Amino acid sequence: MSVDAKYKTSATASGGGRDGKTALSDGTLDLQLVVPKELGGPGGDGANPEKLFALGYSACFLGAMRVAASQLKTKVPDGSTVAATIGIGPRSEGGFGITAALDVYLPGLDDADAQKLVEVTHGICPYSNAIKASVDVDFTIRH
Repeated sequence: MSVDAKYKTSATASGGGRDGKTALSDGTLDLQLVVPKELGGPGGDGANPEKLFALGYSACFLGAMRVAASQLKTKVPDGSTVAATIGIGPRSEGGFGITAALDVYLPGLDDADAQKLVEVTHGICPYSNAIKASVDVDFTIRH
């Protein structure tokens, strides 16, 4: 697979990884990372890779819906939202894996149009394409 990257960004993690810091190389964002209690850490304020993935996936999917809508000759309704829930845990095959669920709200679209828009978007969204071989994404479509 070949990708003609039109944009790139870079971040560096330091400290203990999940209990350290991460910062963008351009200085626009830096975050303290905290291991959640559910994974044996102290929890509390701070980010973690799953939170960052949820932020990125929800924004990316909503943006990709605009591309899909133009291909389908329709519009993404005003007030549409995408909420991403990302989980992490042990895999039956060993190691760890992630789970992903997207709650897509498309006010005013009928069932068939909403389903088609989400299906086409799932084929366009870079996050969806990055994980589709290893993560089943559960969708809830509301309208």
